[in-house]
Amino acid sequence: MNFTRWSARLPGTQRRAAARADHGPTPRGEGAVPAARAEHLSASGRTDGGDGGGVDELPLRDVLDRIPALVALVHGPEHRVAYVNDAYAAAFGARTVGEPARQALPELDELSLLPLLDQVLRSAKPRTVKSRKGAGGRSYTVTCTPLETAEGPGVLVFAADVTDHAEAAERLRTSEREQRETAVTLQRSLLPQELEEPDDLRIAATYQPGGTETAVGGDWYDVITLGGGRTALVIGDVMGRGVRAAAVMGQLRTAVRAYARLDLPPHEVLQLLDGLAIEIDPQQIATCVYAVHDPNEGRLVYASAGHLPILVRDENGTIHRAEEPTGPPLGTGGWLHTSGSVPLGPGSTAVMYTDGLVERRDEDIDEGVAALERALSGATGTPQVVCDRLIRASGVTADHDDDVAVLVLQHPARKGADGERFRNAALELLGGVEAAPRARAFASGVLTSWRFTPDLHDLGVLAASELVANSLQHGTPPMRLRLRRTDRRLIIEVTDGDDHLPRRRRAEPGDETGRGIAIVAAIASNWGARRTPGGGKAVWCEFVLPGGTG
Repeated sequence: MNFTRWSARLPGTQRRAAARADHGPTPRGEGAVPAARAEHLSASGRTDGGDGGGVDELPLRDVLDRIPALVALVHGPEHRVAYVNDAYAAAFGARTVGEPARQALPELDELSLLPLLDQVLRSAKPRTVKSRKGAGGRSYTVTCTPLETAEGPGVLVFAADVTDHAEAAERLRTSEREQRETAVTLQRSLLPQELEEPDDLRIAATYQPGGTETAVGGDWYDVITLGGGRTALVIGDVMGRGVRAAAVMGQLRTAVRAYARLDLPPHEVLQLLDGLAIEIDPQQIATCVYAVHDPNEGRLVYASAGHLPILVRDENGTIHRAEEPTGPPLGTGGWLHTSGSVPLGPGSTAVMYTDGLVERRDEDIDEGVAALERALSGATGTPQVVCDRLIRASGVTADHDDDVAVLVLQHPARKGADGERFRNAALELLGGVEAAPRARAFASGVLTSWRFTPDLHDLGVLAASELVANSLQHGTPPMRLRLRRTDRRLIIEVTDGDDHLPRRRRAEPGDETGRGIAIVAAIASNWGARRTPGGGKAVWCEFVLPGGTG
């Protein structure tokens, strides 16, 4: 804050200004010692002139000798010693009058005050330095005031010992620094140490805390593989700073991962988070955007709780901005969130970020988002390269005044040999007894064309047969069988129009049903089921390919 702008409003300022106007301008160099007023120190230490009475009759030397502050008077270009009071002599020893300060007052040199004496003598204006530490470890606040002495222009040095205050301030700074380091450590430990690596996306993320004078905030991000080729991505910002914000962030991030495993639509995940945020701390709110990518759909389906819009650059370089937030921040309650979507086809790059990347005190946040769009349009390369370029383009430095989190994801356009490892095939299933053998024949032909090993071929056909049979028995049209392969896994998925999710159960020896999902769970690496947005469900399983990492 610029103090001079507000000083005229302080109580008593107007009265002092009026008094100065009544008495006329203060003579050069004499305003810093009101008691002396245009008077000179005499050899006896008393003031010359004056009309007697009150403060003017006090013996100045006796007053200076009794105060606890350190006082010295020097004069001339060499700052020769004219006087030191008893407190000064007690602190540094007696001084010989008439010697230059560089030899007679080495403690001033230790406090780097000799250049200040020159400046005061030249400008005839008082100067103050705060909390200077000397060689003995004591700290002083020193005021140097120009003064006319019997020997000519001089400088009155007034030093107050502030060692206790300086040590207390240093302890406070150390405590704040340790608290900030604790918050930063907690924040970083709660963020993912390594991002999960989906088959179809390339992802990079960056978190940068605010500068050393800024308490750490509650920014977070995460990447969650949902199975069946789908990926959840989340980024959020807890309002407030310090350890409390970081702790709330950690609880929300953990909850997001748990809710994501339920494979719910994005708006339902935010609905659950909203209620949890109120339980964690009714006074705390957070913004968040939760998105799900399905490579079969080529879109990001998302829900936003008061968060900034997702930006997407498509393969042609066109920037798409997701719609405005679909709900208020988490922790406000009483709102039904909705889901939206934004295209994310092959060759696209999407950016999710917190407000520290685009918000500046001197401009509207929409201008920051527009600047980020321009930066994204020219940022090419790997996700980490794009991430770094956006950070630099936004002017984020080590002393930035807010935390910044950025999540960049790319859906590569795969061609040639790389494209051969990412394939899709689908079959619409018509009801009737012929649907099951048609599905088995289709799955067998596709898996053979993809050149899988006989063992994996047979397992895939068996899994497809059981999922189709389950859908035919318990589901309703429309039905579809979809096979997908990546460089890491084979995914088999069956969708139908019934939204009742299957569950794995133990079939009794006499039961004629209940074994299909158990068989799939036994032979596959993973399996799951979810409700689809238009009503209905999808049941899937996946097999890790030889040499795959998933």
